[in-house]
Amino acid sequence: MLNTKVARGLLLGAAALGALAGSVASASAQGVVNVYTNREPGLYSATLDEFTKATGIKVNAIFSEQGLAERIKAEGENSPADVLITVDIGRIQEALDLGIAQPVRSEAVAAAVPAHLRHPEGLWTALSMRARAVYASKERVKDTAITYEGLADPKWKGKICTRSFQHQYNIALVAAMIVKHGEAKTEEWLKGVKANLAKKPSGGDRDVAKDILAGVCDIGLGNTYYVGLMTNGTNPDQKKWAEAINVILPTFENGGTHVNVSGIVLAKNAPNRDNAVKLIEYMTSPEAQRVFADVNYEYPVRAGIAINPLVKSFGELKMENMSLAEVAKNRAKASALVDKVGFDR
Repeated sequence: MLNTKVARGLLLGAAALGALAGSVASASAQGVVNVYTNREPGLYSATLDEFTKATGIKVNAIFSEQGLAERIKAEGENSPADVLITVDIGRIQEALDLGIAQPVRSEAVAAAVPAHLRHPEGLWTALSMRARAVYASKERVKDTAITYEGLADPKWKGKICTRSFQHQYNIALVAAMIVKHGEAKTEEWLKGVKANLAKKPSGGDRDVAKDILAGVCDIGLGNTYYVGLMTNGTNPDQKKWAEAINVILPTFENGGTHVNVSGIVLAKNAPNRDNAVKLIEYMTSPEAQRVFADVNYEYPVRAGIAINPLVKSFGELKMENMSLAEVAKNRAKASALVDKVGFDR
């Protein structure tokens, strides 16, 4: 993680942004861009600082885990927000559903980010990726390749752990399964995975690794970056959880690995639109993409960027080239199917 001084500086920027909310004139000042983000400040502070050094544009940032898209909606034409940085295709879609985004037409972004990781009309672009992986016991699982469809195989009966399937990470996976196979086959798949659960879904992705170490289950679903956070964090217990698992990059049958993204949206009423576009372009530049890859244990969306060595050790990411915009459209259906089969009960 980045040093506390930098993170504190970003939070002080949040205080400044609060003051901006009461003054459209202040928000419209030259040389400023106002960022709303629900990603932890430490994940972006170094990148935003480098952007200021490169452009002279000051970044004011406000962090909150929840409610920022709704806040921008409520602020309306007087919102000081220039961009929203958020995580998960579901939250990105929520911003679009609230009508708070405007399109970005940028040759630099189009050249840096593959089309399936951008909105077809330019309403959002991905900044970084994480794979929805399988955590597998080093002691008890000899498999080195698993498909998502294979999680419903009875061979795993009583051996799978997962967080709630209504959580945004799993909803995105189910939505991708609908895009790939349709609702009927996805429902059957959910029933099969549910039949293989070792326990009722609970906790988070790190808890899956914890349960595997404890022998509660043999495999489970988890995002790739959590392994980096556990391995190189300060919690000795989490280091042990990470040491107990291998990371397998599953694929769809005859396809690739499902990825989710962090993304950026240009606010509909951005008072500093030109500066905001410059920030979006910078966030997809090689300099910024290297930070996402090395510091955040994520996959860069731009080709040719070195991946963190730990993440690289998971094997080559053969990404499913599925439009995430299509995944987003199927989230409601995915949620309904999860409830229909009683997955979390």
